[in-house]
Amino acid sequence: MRDVETRGLILYSQNYKEKDKLVKIFTESFGKRMFFVKNFGKSKYASGLQNFTSSVLTATINDEGFSFIDDVSETVTYKHIIEDIFVNAHASYIISLADSAIADNHYDPALFSFLIRALELLDEGFDMEIITNIFELQVLNRFGVSLNFAECAFCHTTTGPFDFSYKFSGCLCPKHFDEDLRRSHLDPNVIYLCNLFQEISLDELKKISVKPEMKQKIRQFIDGLYDEYVGIHLKAKKFLDGMGNWADIMK
Repeated sequence: MRDVETRGLILYSQNYKEKDKLVKIFTESFGKRMFFVKNFGKSKYASGLQNFTSSVLTATINDEGFSFIDDVSETVTYKHIIEDIFVNAHASYIISLADSAIADNHYDPALFSFLIRALELLDEGFDMEIITNIFELQVLNRFGVSLNFAECAFCHTTTGPFDFSYKFSGCLCPKHFDEDLRRSHLDPNVIYLCNLFQEISLDELKKISVKPEMKQKIRQFIDGLYDEYVGIHLKAKKFLDGMGNWADIMK
């Protein structure tokens, strides 16, 4: 049992008994923890423990069982994410993906900072599909997946165009396309952009303009990577996929 101060991002909350709640928080210093909040509706901390908020927490951290909150301060609310249903869906998926990427209580300040920055950019109005793609590709290593989109798996040339081979879990240049007759037959720009997204820092991100047709190709490719190498099926991703139909109807 430790009394600490740490920054934390609300992942989700759930009812516990009649008036209490369990709030799962990704803390910068102690990983993901489940906090018990008694009589949540009347708690002076309730406004700082809503979805899409981050705060500085003074808390009692328990390595076994629930942790407890003593104080909440410096709350940041991501208002644009809350107000825009499409941005909300992307943010919810990113948060769910981060939650799935590491075990509870696992110390990972780099992932915490990466997640916070992704949410900040979504809240600032950056392209939500691009931010989501960047997050998906860069978090793959937390699932034990390391893919190289920068060179051919056989001759290691860095000069494209490239296609992707699931058989060899890597890229093929034109000289080695015949090594896998069932290669993906991707638009070469998909590999180029995925390599860019895998390497770019969100802190250095400037405006990236990608046509809707290319976004769809990237979406299909990343979905294929997750199906093949990760194998998770998140409710937030299913909801996000359904948002495409909503967007078409609204148009």
